Amino acid sequence: QVQLVESGGGLVQAGGSLRLSCAASGRTASSYALSWFRQAPGKEREFVAGVSRSGEDTYYADSVKGRFTISRDNANNTVYLQMNSLKGEDTAVYSCAARPSHRGFVWSDSEYDYWGQGTQVTVSS
Repeated sequence: QVQLVESGGGLVQAGGSLRLSCAASGRTASSYALSWFRQAPGKEREFVAGVSRSGEDTYYADSVKGRFTISRDNANNTVYLQMNSLKGEDTAVYSCAARPSHRGFVWSDSEYDYWGQGTQVTVSS
């Protein structure tokens, strides 16, 4: 079992920045790849960014490349999402998800085993 707890969401003006955190706990938490997904009202959940178990490999959706940065602190089992140059279309509930590292990286949310409760990000224009 892996527990994921997100924090750092809030209200920010367009062009501003936020940093999300996801703390992972559980006996095998360090063996999981971690990703961020988001879901806006009336839309399907979409992949945002992912990071490998080691932290060396990162993946981004085209919509956030160059603006968002995912990183991982394995000493504290925490993954971060630094979000810069935020836009109104970034408004969504952001959730952290875990997938066993040995299965490889995937974009589909159905392939992730554990999810956090989500944190709301609202960008005002």
